[in-house]
Amino acid sequence: MMLSKYFSLKFLGTCILFIVLTSFSKSDLKNPKISIIDQEPEELVTDGLYFAEFYDYIYRGHFENLTIKRMDVEFLMIFEQYLRRFGRQCPKFLPTNKVEITELVCTVENVTTNGLGVETSRYCVEWEWIGTGIYAKPDLYYAKKEVEKLHQQDGLQAAFKMIADPNALGNSVDVIHKANGLKNDMAQIFNLNACNGSAIERFESNLRLFALGKPSIRMTKQSKYAKMKTSGGPTGLHNYNKLINDLVSDQSKTWSFNRYISGSISNLTIHSKDSQGRPKDLKANYNYKGFGNSAKGWVRVTFKNGLPDCMYFFDFPNNCKTPNSSILASYAKGDYAL
Repeated sequence: MMLSKYFSLKFLGTCILFIVLTSFSKSDLKNPKISIIDQEPEELVTDGLYFAEFYDYIYRGHFENLTIKRMDVEFLMIFEQYLRRFGRQCPKFLPTNKVEITELVCTVENVTTNGLGVETSRYCVEWEWIGTGIYAKPDLYYAKKEVEKLHQQDGLQAAFKMIADPNALGNSVDVIHKANGLKNDMAQIFNLNACNGSAIERFESNLRLFALGKPSIRMTKQSKYAKMKTSGGPTGLHNYNKLINDLVSDQSKTWSFNRYISGSISNLTIHSKDSQGRPKDLKANYNYKGFGNSAKGWVRVTFKNGLPDCMYFFDFPNNCKTPNSSILASYAKGDYAL
């Protein structure tokens, strides 16, 4: 039984790696010396994006605010899919020395059948890097390859960490949710920002520096997401039904099967408040459609400094989902006040 669980989780890890290294369709910095510049580029538009906060901190060079680190699978996912989206949507802005993005493809499979000829297992035994027909800027692509090397070196440790994780299934599903959120981001980012604009140029410069573990090109203007966390959530009366509806609706964009029924938040209960009367812990019910049938679920939201910090859903009650930063910024400035 334990052996079976081991191979199931190992297979799950391979699937997650496949998501990271292919398209959707087919050491932390320690006391870095940071350069500060006076002339700042146009603003990078991130409103509504799943990883909005990450993009904004990278763009500003405020690496110290990042919760996603170089060795996190989320960073490699973001880097890989950004390069692919730029290559697809902005090819005329690639340099003449552009390089082709490659991906791992299975070339030899091991297939096992039983005495009746029914297939019982199938797994890949040989892989090969092949071209995708999508091109990237060489400095960015080589920086991404350096991050891949770090992940490959740390692969065995990461695999055992996943196997030992009591919430391995919930966390692996969370990776898929984040991949779906990233897919939505990449569909929008170059509609919000010009491919050859100064904001994208600065974002790419700092993305490369972060990947290589080098000091950032730092902007002086503080991020609205950092301001929000410093000031904290608002006091007074607010429409929490609408807030939770918006947060769940945003999360549901990344769900694989279930479909949230917008506006179905009910029985919202605030279980505890902080010294300023702001929620610390609340729970609400909602309706969703799963496999054609309507059903009920619940979401629990915990707050930090008066702002939603973690969302826990009934199907994975120990798995923290990060609330949308743009919605939190709106809440922080009083957009949900009654």
